[in-house]
Amino acid sequence: MSVPGRSVGSMLTVRDHMMLDLEASWWKYAGAKETHVRKWFGVSATRYYQELNRLIDRPEAIEAYPMVVRRLQRLRSARRRQRGAVAASFTSAE
Repeated sequence: MSVPGRSVGSMLTVRDHMMLDLEASWWKYAGAKETHVRKWFGVSATRYYQELNRLIDRPEAIEAYPMVVRRLQRLRSARRRQRGAVAASFTSAE
């Protein structure tokens, strides 16, 4: 028996699919993405992005949505590099 919202083995849940579908096509919806996140998932944008970051590291997500997941991984890596560069500039200025 499966529980909605929970994965069985290494399968993606319905919620996982919904999140990746939203990331694939969020620009098609009128209004702010955060409004849709709260409406569809019932969580804050911060919580949604925490869940999404864990999701895009899962092999089954990459297999099911390769272009979306790789794009999200690239964006995450770029943000991390940018934060690192900003942090480095603060420490070198001291």
